[in-house]
Amino acid sequence: MSDNPRHSGLAVILGRPNVGKSTLINALVGEKVSIVTHKAQTTRHRIVGLLTRGNTQIGLVDTPGLHRGGGHALNRVMNETATGSVDGVDLALLVVEAGRWRDEDAQALSVAASGGVPVGLIVNKVDRVTPREALLPFIESVGREHDFAFVVPLSARREDNLEPLVEEITRFMPAGEFLFDDDQLSDRDLRFMVAETVREKLTLLLHQELPYSLAVNVDAWEEVDGLLRIGAVIWVARDSQKAIVIGSGGATLKEVGRRARLELARRLDRRLHLSLWVKVREHWPDDEAAVRGFGH
Repeated sequence: MSDNPRHSGLAVILGRPNVGKSTLINALVGEKVSIVTHKAQTTRHRIVGLLTRGNTQIGLVDTPGLHRGGGHALNRVMNETATGSVDGVDLALLVVEAGRWRDEDAQALSVAASGGVPVGLIVNKVDRVTPREALLPFIESVGREHDFAFVVPLSARREDNLEPLVEEITRFMPAGEFLFDDDQLSDRDLRFMVAETVREKLTLLLHQELPYSLAVNVDAWEEVDGLLRIGAVIWVARDSQKAIVIGSGGATLKEVGRRARLELARRLDRRLHLSLWVKVREHWPDDEAAVRGFGH
């Protein structure tokens, strides 16, 4: 019997939109496993980022930001995804933005506590708090909302104070064999990574509400003479959106393709050709069958 038994478990990361959950997971894993933009609700899926160190493997479960409302089927499914992610985990992590506690934070805390597992508090974006003396009263105030297993203030963007968080999470990982291969970084495949990269570039380039009406599916994947040929469809909800995504003379679509191709070629370390098409499925964010059909 080994003197150093393995430990492996899942820690779900919850919080309202734009508190930095995906940025935090990417920083902890050391690679980009979740796309990140400045716009709320960028994350739509349950994604597990994997941190394996020595005899311990931590599965960090990224979730969509919990938000009120949810009139669209897409919003409802995203909330369901986040809420359901507390099932079967060993630890819940509530991420809040330093200095800002809102009703949606309380909603996220309620979901985190519903899993019946310990809840850790992560106070993110501490580098933005001025004066710094205001941080401690805020942490004390949030600490009264729940009996947290631990509290870690940090800056995910600056990768500051991450190690104490890893040490705290490790304490709650049960003994057991690894759930994933020790060289895996995510539970998602390459096709998912390609689709999400395209959606990220669209979200960064397009304005207002349009990014929330976009979905991306990879439908062609072929390697010929060392060149990876990928085809992806960008789905929009109205004909008018199709023209915006394509842009004048196809300029917007070409720029999305260029940015996505450059990032994917770097991350995959291989030559690739990326073809993009834009198609319309009327009002798909309001159609639950369509939302689930697009993989949400």
